[in-house]
Amino acid sequence: MDGAFDDRDGKIWMDGQMVEWRDAQVHVLTHALHYASSVFEGERAYNGKIFLGHEHSKRLHFSAGELDFEIPYTVEEIDAAKDAVLKANGFTDAYVRAVAWRGAGQDMGVASARNPVRLAIAAWAWGNYYGDAKMKGAKLDIAKWKRPSPETIPVHAKAAGLYMICTTSKHAAEAKGCSDALFMDYRGYVAEATGANIFFVKDGEVHTPLPDCFLNGLTRQTVIKLLKEKGITVHERHIMPEEMEGFEQCWLTGTAAEVTPVGQIGDYTFEVGALTRDIAETYEKLVRS
Repeated sequence: MDGAFDDRDGKIWMDGQMVEWRDAQVHVLTHALHYASSVFEGERAYNGKIFLGHEHSKRLHFSAGELDFEIPYTVEEIDAAKDAVLKANGFTDAYVRAVAWRGAGQDMGVASARNPVRLAIAAWAWGNYYGDAKMKGAKLDIAKWKRPSPETIPVHAKAAGLYMICTTSKHAAEAKGCSDALFMDYRGYVAEATGANIFFVKDGEVHTPLPDCFLNGLTRQTVIKLLKEKGITVHERHIMPEEMEGFEQCWLTGTAAEVTPVGQIGDYTFEVGALTRDIAETYEKLVRS
C-alpha cells in the first residue's frame, strides 16, 4: 500500500463503525488539532494476532486518563475493534494505530470538557522502521531537545504532544544522514530515541535507562524479560552520555522498531554483536509464536 495516507483503499474503524478509508475525516476545528488533546497506540500484528494487543488497549485508557478524558469504549471493545480492522482489510501482518482525541464540539478554547471524545483504529502494512539498519546498525544523532521533567508534562502517557520534539529531532537527524536521534533527559542522563527505548551491552551485561521521565515501552519490558530468562544481568539505571564510550553493543526497542541494532551514536560506535542478534531473533520468534 503506497501513496498519501488519506488516499488509500480500505476500511478504518471510527467511533463504533467501519468506514471507507477516504471517509475517515475530522473537522478542522477538532480540539486535538489545536491543543494536542490526543493519545495513541502503535501495535503490530503477526500471523493475524496483535502482539500485546490487550496491554496496548489498557495503556490507551491510561494515557487518556492522564490527559483528563475518558474513552467511551472499554478495553475489550477496543481489542475487538482492532481485530475487526485487521479482518476488514485482509491483514495478517500489519501495523495497527489506535488514536483517541477530543473532537469538535461546543468548546474551542483550552478547556474542552463539553467536546466528545473520538476513537479511531486503522491498520496498514509497514516494513522495517529503520530500513536496512536491522542488518548493519542504525546511525543516531544526538537531539538538541531534552526529555522533560515529570513535573512539566504527563511523561508516562503516550500522548501526541510529547512527540513534537521527536518530529523536529528526527528531521534534524535525517538531514545529517542519520536514522534517528537520541534524547538526553532534563538532568542530562541518556533517555530514549524519538520512538524507541535504548539498551547497551558491556562485559556481557545489559544497561538501559530508568524510565522515570519517559515511556516504559511494552517492547522494552518484553526484551528485559527475555534477557532475564536467558540469565543475563540487566541494570535499569541512570546512564551518563560519556558512558557510551565504554559500551560495546547497542540496540533500540519499540513496536515499530522491534529490536534494531545501533552502529553509531554521535561519535560513539558499537558492534552489531552476538547478544544483539540473539535478542533480536528471540523477540522475532516470540511475536510470531
